Amino acid sequence: MAFESLSEKLQNVFKNLRGKGRLSEDDVKAAMKEVKRALLEADVNFKVVKTFIKTVQERAVGQDVLNGLNPGQMVIKIVKEEMESLMGSTMTEIDMKPGNEITVILMAGLQGAGKTTTTAKLAGQYKQKGKRPLLVACDVYRPAAIKQLQVNGEKQGVPVFSMGDKQNPVDIAKASIEHAEKNNNNIVILDTAGRLHIDEDMMNELIAIKAQVDVHQTILVVDAMTGQDAVNVAKDFNEKVGIDGIIITKMDGDTRGGAALSIRSVTGKPILYVGMGEKLEDLQQFYPDRMTSRILGMGDVLTLIEKAEANVDEEKAKEMQQKLKKASFNFNDYLEQMEQVKKMGGLSDMLSMIPGMGNQLKGVNLDDSMLDKTACIIYSMTNEERENPEIITPPRKKRIAAGAGVPIAEVNRLCKQFQNQKKMMKQMSGMMGGKGGRKGGFKLPF
Repeated sequence: MAFESLSEKLQNVFKNLRGKGRLSEDDVKAAMKEVKRALLEADVNFKVVKTFIKTVQERAVGQDVLNGLNPGQMVIKIVKEEMESLMGSTMTEIDMKPGNEITVILMAGLQGAGKTTTTAKLAGQYKQKGKRPLLVACDVYRPAAIKQLQVNGEKQGVPVFSMGDKQNPVDIAKASIEHAEKNNNNIVILDTAGRLHIDEDMMNELIAIKAQVDVHQTILVVDAMTGQDAVNVAKDFNEKVGIDGIIITKMDGDTRGGAALSIRSVTGKPILYVGMGEKLEDLQQFYPDRMTSRILGMGDVLTLIEKAEANVDEEKAKEMQQKLKKASFNFNDYLEQMEQVKKMGGLSDMLSMIPGMGNQLKGVNLDDSMLDKTACIIYSMTNEERENPEIITPPRKKRIAAGAGVPIAEVNRLCKQFQNQKKMMKQMSGMMGGKGGRKGGFKLPF
């Protein structure tokens, strides 16, 4: 997960601040020096870091902070507020034309940033919201680019307009508008060509499309894993073509995440979405406050609840709640819960959104492939054993282990883990149930 290293370092700084009863100006400066180092190591733009540290320090050394009842927490609050401001403060939607007018969105970006896949995901999300999107294949250069868009469009159930790879992209874009008018599409999303690097031909083609077609929004897709290069790309695109917003992909990867903390400040353009995985729902709207909370180790309960609402059947969740209260949770229920966890993005991602869980998970192996191994063991049980785990005796464990092709120690570990997790889920159920859900009494699937 992006920001993991940054989050750990910042939490260590804040731990030291909380441990002090009073803070001096030197304490704040020493803490800000560590914060500065952590941000630079996360590949945040140097100028952005310099301004950020200066602003936080000026606010933090004020008399109302240093002489307050809890100055350590006040400094953390200031860091959180300034970090949110750095990333835009509020969530920004892609602007749409009013009524049933056709909104044309031009998607731009370098090759390899995940632009075509992201374009299809965006169209899929608009379809879910009741819009009628049309994907347009304007990349006539990259081999199989058109086919890739068609395959991704089919996955999302969204039509794709193509004229092959022999036509001019400007002509394709113009023809797609006529096609949209005839077929009652109210969003046209142009998937334009990417390059391995910014070049004049690429920029001129985008400028030509915008000159001939009424493009309402120009969205740039950048790869978080390229760090400061992503910020530089965004700056160049904005200066030469003009962009209205940014989507950052691969935020779930092994990346330092500096682009997300720099790009708004450098370009003045909002981050609209972040790509957190391969699934449609993994293209998430960007909330600066939620991202800040995750960076600072404060969790992200709102996103967790939204994921649960999108992937969990409410009636099944209520049934599970009752089972947990009655302590009748069994291995069949355990299997069902594992499937829900997978749908919600995996165990590590889900638990990282719970406040305070970040440090507790450090060093713990949460590889989601372990869920498949666990399922294999459970499927080796008889239905009676799944329904009544307490009847699983040592001879039964031996048979289950042989059936699953694992050592008996794995079965023992699962049975112990099952009992512990049953207790934990019951506790989490009581803590989270009914809070924040928008469906009236909605409860998370624990």
